[in-house]
Amino acid sequence: MRSVVLAFVYTALALGANPAVAASTEISALREGDMKKLAVHESPQATSDAAFDLEDGGGKASLTDFRGKHLLVNFWATWCAPCRTEMPQLNALQKQYGGEDFQVLTIATGRNSPEGIQRFFDEAGIDSLPRHQDPKQALASQMGVFGLPITVLIDPEGREIARMQGDADWSSDSAKAIIAALIEAEPES
Repeated sequence: MRSVVLAFVYTALALGANPAVAASTEISALREGDMKKLAVHESPQATSDAAFDLEDGGGKASLTDFRGKHLLVNFWATWCAPCRTEMPQLNALQKQYGGEDFQVLTIATGRNSPEGIQRFFDEAGIDSLPRHQDPKQALASQMGVFGLPITVLIDPEGREIARMQGDADWSSDSAKAIIAALIEAEPES
């Protein structure tokens, strides 16, 4: 199935189609199982530039600081059982695909102590994900995050291209195919 979808996308690109639309079409075609909950936008949407706290008191950042690569932004909390379940899978995605073209950003939303986050990461063996925080929920609020977990896919231009409410099996073949397709997608000129 993946080769058929890639052939479609490459044909669309060769005929001058918008790469963002082609990537959205490919992502939609790759959704299976839990990934069917991933709502792919017809066109990219603006994201917030609200600041969040970098891990270990490293200052502040915003999503604009991560432009130039695809992002999987996961809003979560230490008290959220589904969030805790999917965190090791997100850690594995970062290990497998993280680099210049892709990064998993985890942002603990609301009341989460840095010590509690570190303790959970240590217990769960999370060693490749950041421990960023949005304690006052400024970013979460501006991004329309109500309920946890929420995962947002962002393109290299900093625009939201898809969103999932609730947890998912991020170790599934479908999830991995979606991330691989994002990384392989040609950037817009």
